[in-house]
Amino acid sequence: MKITWLGHAAFRLETAKAKILIDPFFTYNPSFAGLDLKDVTAGVTHILLTHGHGDHVGDTVQIAKETGAVVLANADLAAWLSTKGVEKLEMGNTGGTVSLGGFTATFTNALHSSAQITEDGVSHALGNPNGLMLHFDDEPSLFHMGDTDIFSDMGLINELHQPDIGIVPIGDRFTMGGAVAALACQRFFNFKTAIPCHYGTFPIIDQTPEKFIAGLEGSKTAVAAAKPGESISA
Repeated sequence: MKITWLGHAAFRLETAKAKILIDPFFTYNPSFAGLDLKDVTAGVTHILLTHGHGDHVGDTVQIAKETGAVVLANADLAAWLSTKGVEKLEMGNTGGTVSLGGFTATFTNALHSSAQITEDGVSHALGNPNGLMLHFDDEPSLFHMGDTDIFSDMGLINELHQPDIGIVPIGDRFTMGGAVAALACQRFFNFKTAIPCHYGTFPIIDQTPEKFIAGLEGSKTAVAAAKPGESISA
């Protein structure tokens, strides 16, 4: 599996059977500046969304229309995306698992919010926030936590799914900060690799992964802190 961080919470996953974007926030993402939209969307088969905030839904509608990718989202968010012209939709909700051909995605809990105020000034309730637990036929399992704080039922997620790779928000203010995120990884998970995200995008969140790296120093979890556009092999 090839994992490319695209800034904020956006990732591209490439496996033998799928090319996946998670939370493709590109157009207004300062961390994405300098990267090529055509390159990161080339051949995309699936778009997976953790929740309805604009910095996670991002460019989903445009990319889905241009590539024909299948979009996975919670039921409320999927229904809203259908009104925007997205045709290939798979919907689910917390606790549910969806088979997507070569991999499955399970919606887990996340402690956050999910409404969005759109350009027309209307606030849309777009379901509950989620993490996404991905199991692949012949690849390591991967858990994108979405935007969340620490919570004790992370231990149940680990018991049920045993994820090999964790994508972990660490930026503070809107999610848990680096030290708490490191505690979550150590107390509740047995990740082989943890990839920090949701930092360095805007001035009001933490700019570096230093607290997260320090919190996992000496643990069995390797921290893979990439720069936007850099890839990790797993």
